[in-house]
Amino acid sequence: MARVITIISGKGGVGKTTTAINLGACLNCLDKEVIIVDANLNTPNIGINLGAPIVPITLNHVLKDKANVEDAIYEHHSGTKIMPSSLSVKELTKFNTKKLPAVTNKLRKISDFVIFDSAAGFGEEVIDAISIADEIIIVTNPEMPAVTDALKAVKVAKNMGKDVRGVIVTRHKNEKYEMSLASIKAMLEVPIIGVIPEDKSIKESVARRDAVIHTHPKSKASKKYHEIAFKISGNAKEKKKKKGFWSKFISSFIPKK
Repeated sequence: MARVITIISGKGGVGKTTTAINLGACLNCLDKEVIIVDANLNTPNIGINLGAPIVPITLNHVLKDKANVEDAIYEHHSGTKIMPSSLSVKELTKFNTKKLPAVTNKLRKISDFVIFDSAAGFGEEVIDAISIADEIIIVTNPEMPAVTDALKAVKVAKNMGKDVRGVIVTRHKNEKYEMSLASIKAMLEVPIIGVIPEDKSIKESVARRDAVIHTHPKSKASKKYHEIAFKISGNAKEKKKKKGFWSKFISSFIPKK
């Protein structure tokens, strides 16, 4: 049965989606079967960031009982699988996140890790994404507004009885105007499981529609994401990466069974 990890932030724009994608890709490199689910139903970005902005079947279809779970899963050339959400404006208010537990239970049976990339804030869709998780990872920047929202995220998750695995601090520059890591840890009272430096390779990877661990494998950010994945999985064996592009996306949108 899969471990289900929901990634939350409180504040938007801190690197939550980038973290979800790269952690998923790193775990896949460790020979884990990974499915990244875009649970940000209002402003989804997983598909956009991985070169598949529009697909025929999405999580929205599954939540409306118009498609099976397997039909909404797409495979990246690396072997990492994703379940995108719809970019259609018409879908903004037409989803039922109360069905996420049923979707999650099906995903548990076909993967080792399910990573939910949640929306920012603490709306209903975020609460529902937290509720189905085994573990919560919180992403923040080393700035007071972001850390304050991260503290809210910690409290919400703990009040729901969830295990907060830790915090990932992104866009770290080690500048005097930033909050120190010690201050962040003391304020949030949860472990810091990784620190991702400010790295232009991340922006370049977004422009290239891929994970930074694929586009810039020797970058500082890539190495840090791998370190976090090692901690999470406890598996030090990497598998050989596949070549190609979106297998399912290019092959006439035929679902991978």
